[in-house]
Amino acid sequence: MGREISGVVEMSGSDFLLELRSEEIPARMQAGARAELEKLFRREMDAAGVTTGEITVWSTPRRLALIARDLPQATEAVSEELKGPPVGAPDQALEGFCRKAGVDKADLEIRDVKGRETYFAVKNVPGRAARDLLADAIPAIIRDFSWPKSMRWGAASISTESLRWVRPLSGIVALLGDDVVECEVHGVTSGAVTLGHRFHHSGDITVGNADDYAVKLRAAHVIVDHEERQDLIRQGAAKVATEAGLKLVEDEGLVIENAGLTEWPVPLLGRFEEDFLEVPPETIQLTARVNQKYFVCEDEAGKLANAFICTANIEAEDGGARVVDGNRKVLAARLSDARFFWDVDRKKTLAQHTKGLERITFHEKLGTVAEKVDRVAKLADWLVFDAKAPNGDHKLARQAAELSKADLVTEMVGEFPELQGLMGGYYAKAEGLPVEVSEAIRDHYKPVGASDEVPTAPTTVAVSLADKLDNLLSFFRIGILPTGSKDPFALRRAALGYLRLVQANELKLELDQVVHAWASQRVAGLPEKLGEFLLDRLAVQLRDEGVRHDYIQASRSWQGRPDMRVDRVEARARALAAFLGTEDGANLLAGYKRAANILKKEDWHGAEGEIARTGEEDPLALVDDPDMKAVIDAKMSERHAKELSYTPEPAEKALMDALATAEPAAAKAIAAEDFSAAMAALASLRAPIDRFFDEVTVNAEEENKRAHRLDLLAAFRTAVHKVADFSRIEG
Repeated sequence: MGREISGVVEMSGSDFLLELRSEEIPARMQAGARAELEKLFRREMDAAGVTTGEITVWSTPRRLALIARDLPQATEAVSEELKGPPVGAPDQALEGFCRKAGVDKADLEIRDVKGRETYFAVKNVPGRAARDLLADAIPAIIRDFSWPKSMRWGAASISTESLRWVRPLSGIVALLGDDVVECEVHGVTSGAVTLGHRFHHSGDITVGNADDYAVKLRAAHVIVDHEERQDLIRQGAAKVATEAGLKLVEDEGLVIENAGLTEWPVPLLGRFEEDFLEVPPETIQLTARVNQKYFVCEDEAGKLANAFICTANIEAEDGGARVVDGNRKVLAARLSDARFFWDVDRKKTLAQHTKGLERITFHEKLGTVAEKVDRVAKLADWLVFDAKAPNGDHKLARQAAELSKADLVTEMVGEFPELQGLMGGYYAKAEGLPVEVSEAIRDHYKPVGASDEVPTAPTTVAVSLADKLDNLLSFFRIGILPTGSKDPFALRRAALGYLRLVQANELKLELDQVVHAWASQRVAGLPEKLGEFLLDRLAVQLRDEGVRHDYIQASRSWQGRPDMRVDRVEARARALAAFLGTEDGANLLAGYKRAANILKKEDWHGAEGEIARTGEEDPLALVDDPDMKAVIDAKMSERHAKELSYTPEPAEKALMDALATAEPAAAKAIAAEDFSAAMAALASLRAPIDRFFDEVTVNAEEENKRAHRLDLLAAFRTAVHKVADFSRIEG
């Protein structure tokens, strides 16, 4: 079935204004609401075939506003042709086509299509005034608007068909040019009248058109542009802080939130009692921010000052003194609660608080948080004492780990979960515990995100590593792994944290040894499963640095087995990326692939292949195995002594000599984990392998020549694989 449309949209410069006014829209919903309004408006215009110019969307606590520039006055008439079924088709098909096209059977035309008579429906659609299009679009936009939470109201709310909106919808301004677009939505009729500031302006405001909308509302103490309000708050808060000899603690999220709470923002500075500064500063800042939406300030020494900045929604006659005093009293009550929590929590030692962890379930299959703490403490001790990763005092690491979760049962963290770890550090310090212990408790959750600070203090590193490893191993052991976008236990974040700790502290941890220390026994497949997951995360982490995923894949084996040290895999992959970025590297890769293709085509495995066939092993897995190296080398020497009954061609001899030099040099570098030197050794093979392919016929007629040259290519492949598995490199 086909469709043809003729006709164009007439363009002339009329601007459209739509304001949807309601009771207070929560600040956290306003950004999403702006995006939703623009999306739905564009949907309606696209469906009508109308091309819009620039679209601006604003929000305040009491209104959403959209201005669309250069809307056409009307659309031109169009002719639509719909191709239908052929003559003779079943009646049901013809009736369905007529229903879809909105025509009667008698109105159909019959035309010849490639020698077959076919029905066509021809519809002449008249042009529509833009006002009529918008009158239909506005109710559709309001009806289909999606809010995170919405409500019904009034007498109509008893019906499930009544309008749902974030708060009761009270007004619609709809103007195309200077004319009202008339429509009605669930009892609310559109017009040109809006309202100004709730306290600074009374009476109606008649809007003339889109251009005077913001101007008239500003005169009524409403700044409709949310970004302008953000600028006023950002600059105004910094100004009042500076005037008081203080420095604003910047908080962009708080700027946006306050802009969403006010239509006429006025930052004001107030003071609270200095006694409250005895409470940890993060507690004060969080109390002010979360509960009251206040900014805080620092003094010249960079310490938290007994000052706050609130954002009033009025320009008070007394300069804001009463507003500040009211906010000070509310904040004082909140800070009193925080000080109470601080005092109560310190009546117990952290060791006493840990008893409460026995009542908190970590996971139904993994026991309590107390049991998790025991595992973490044991692993942290092992990391320092046995693995020396990091070096430090294993007794301090165990002590810090044993107390690391104690603050979860404190009053302060119960009120502010964001402070877990941080409060434990403060309580440990107040208790007089060693500074290494208090800092480890404070920072053991770090790093949380990609930009978070990475700990380097040995005790902290040990506890942080142990905590993240326990999360990973515990859930992997019971078969809970991230799937797709779902990661309810933040295992990807734990893996990234582990990687960043290893990288920043240059740690060399064998995962199989870690798993054994954690589980006290061999858990089949768990080290490999964890290693694979960590290397996948490593590939994601390094992607932006130009280290491709296949370079990680090519570096995953060590001595014939999966490498249990992610630092070694990373070092090899980085060296490989640098090498393949050079001309020698790119050409050697091309030579390798050519050699590998010849060997595959000839089903030729070389000496290691013969060994593999007797033991049913992968020949490439034997390359790094030290137990097999001597056997393979002896087999190759035996072959050469027995079968090399001719004088090799110069290019052939050159490759033999280059391999004799490069292979031991690369092997020595690999043993020393000097992967750059190993790549340099490989680079010496680039010219000989290129020359070999240019001058030597591999599949010679003489069997002894053919066998030796294939063995030579197999030896070349083996030498390359001792450095990295080039077969895994794409492209």
